[in-house]
Amino acid sequence: MDHVERTGPALPPSFPSWAIAAVAIPPRGQGRHAPPPADFLACQAMKEAHSLELWGSLERCLTLDEALEYLRGNEYEERRLFLARAGGEPVGLCSVTLPLRENLATAGIDVLVVPGRRRRGLGRRLLEHAEAVARTRGRSSLEGFHEVPLGEIRQGTRMVTAKSGAGQLPADDPATAFALASGYQLEQVERSSRLELPVAADRLSQLEGDAAAHSTDYVLACWDDHCPEKLVAGYAGLRARMSTDAPSAGMDWEREDWDVQRVRRDEEAQLRSGVQTSVAGALHRQTGELVAYTVLTWRPQVPESLIQQDTLVAAEHRGHRLGMLTKAANLRRAREKWPQARSVLTWNASENQHMLAINTALGFRPAGYEGEWQKRLG
Repeated sequence: MDHVERTGPALPPSFPSWAIAAVAIPPRGQGRHAPPPADFLACQAMKEAHSLELWGSLERCLTLDEALEYLRGNEYEERRLFLARAGGEPVGLCSVTLPLRENLATAGIDVLVVPGRRRRGLGRRLLEHAEAVARTRGRSSLEGFHEVPLGEIRQGTRMVTAKSGAGQLPADDPATAFALASGYQLEQVERSSRLELPVAADRLSQLEGDAAAHSTDYVLACWDDHCPEKLVAGYAGLRARMSTDAPSAGMDWEREDWDVQRVRRDEEAQLRSGVQTSVAGALHRQTGELVAYTVLTWRPQVPESLIQQDTLVAAEHRGHRLGMLTKAANLRRAREKWPQARSVLTWNASENQHMLAINTALGFRPAGYEGEWQKRLG
């Protein structure tokens, strides 16, 4: 049903004729410089406009190349995109992400309506469409997220507390109200944080020296874009652990099965997206095992911003300041590799106080909050 247009009079009379239709994603291998289809470009324009409306920048928005690569999917996830038009004008979109190897009962849902068309029922119709696609594929647990800038949270506002017990979102935020009205529960709140660059050299040296004094049984191992062959099996193991070791509250997420091939596929996808990557890891001197890693990414289309991706220390090697050791080393590498960067963005579960403390020591400051929502279908 997800390939079939849905039309009808369900929206108020103020809407002209409307339709929701699947967006064709050009396959890999199509001429690199060929323009994407108009419907895809319309969806990308809406995403960029939303990011500018909410944050005043595109640093949190996928670039065109990233969006194309992501929506093409892969052997691990299928991704579907749908565009809503009213009278021929793009007015909204929805997308569905379907895991194919694990988490086979889950689906990721995203809905966006342009500002001038909100509060007229279109968001509900788009959500119903996305949920129907998920149901058709046998999914019973739906998830979605949205962000709220720190400046949008007013003092005295009634807050909705996550089921995890850590973190809140303002009840009067339109996306929060929409999720609650649609039967979704706020499982977890993540804090988004920003670090202004460059970090003062003396401060970074102090943090590195303190971490090194507590981690004498470990040695740094760093790479760009492509994990060395001798480390990639261990890296795959840590990536699998990341899928369950990071706090996920009550979200229905299973452990992901990462192997060497999956790491290589992910690296290839990043390069096709135009994303550059810097990884700093820690090796246990006695065993040579990779026991910690952290990842920074940079995109030439948004040169002023870095994204702090995964950071993980294997549970049996915690307590040796490896999180700080690897993060500080990666920031030093980033300063040399991407001198244009002026800030780093990252996200952490509100209950992950240890990682938040590391980030605070480095100079990260709160920028906003992200709600992780879940709905279990009956």
